[in-house]
Amino acid sequence: MHPPLTIHRHPMCAEIIEAFQKCHMDHPIGKFFNECAEWKIKLDKCFRAEKALKRKANFEESKKLRERLREYRKETA
Repeated sequence: MHPPLTIHRHPMCAEIIEAFQKCHMDHPIGKFFNECAEWKIKLDKCFRAEKALKRKANFEESKKLRERLREYRKETA
């Protein structure tokens, strides 16, 4: 299973999403028999890479916020 395949939410994977959807359109029955498996694997890898980048950015942002909070507590204490 994969998240909703909206290109605006996954700009890094746009080309792979389009190819995967095209494969499903071209093979309406074959999609049930792993006709598009190679695109699915590429899509999963792309989603993992995208998630890792987002996770790293969120972690960096949380470190900045945590530091601001520490400074604020020092000022008010």
